[in-house]
Amino acid sequence: MPFTLRDATLADIPAIMDIYSESVRNGVATYEIAIPDQAEMTTRFSTITGNSYPYIVTEDTDGTVIGYAYASAFRTRSAYRFLVEDSIYLAPQARGQGVGKALLTELIARCTDLGFRQMVAVIGGAHPASIAVHRSTGFVDCGTMKGSGFKFGRWLDTTFMQLALGDGLETVPADGVYPDTLYAG
Repeated sequence: MPFTLRDATLADIPAIMDIYSESVRNGVATYEIAIPDQAEMTTRFSTITGNSYPYIVTEDTDGTVIGYAYASAFRTRSAYRFLVEDSIYLAPQARGQGVGKALLTELIARCTDLGFRQMVAVIGGAHPASIAVHRSTGFVDCGTMKGSGFKFGRWLDTTFMQLALGDGLETVPADGVYPDTLYAG
């Protein structure tokens, strides 16, 4: 399946909503149960991009958005400022086509260029395909929280994985430059 990656824009919110809504209704990649409305999705998008985190979409040859990925804060305490969490969602027709790996690879490159030192994946439902794509890009297992979610009448495990970016833990990051400035206050 041919596809291209590009930066997401506000105009992509309806397509992003369609993909995310399908994941809420039918999947365990997200532990949300109620589908957020367009205002909420727009607020989430604006918060992520407003903090200069990457937000990427994938289009097929017809220009249809078939997947998206973004990086965001793992936690909001300032000591976490060099750690970023990835999120990837795919339309059903894009799954198993290399789209997720392409999005993740691009997200890793962009977060490395921005100066982040670690990326974490929080994988809902211990989803085997998501675990496999993360392993294929160098992520290592950190652990599993058993029964951490309850959706579709069953308990779900959450898998944590981690990838060192750039210098990782080898050097001390520079003061006063992004992402060090994310939580300045």
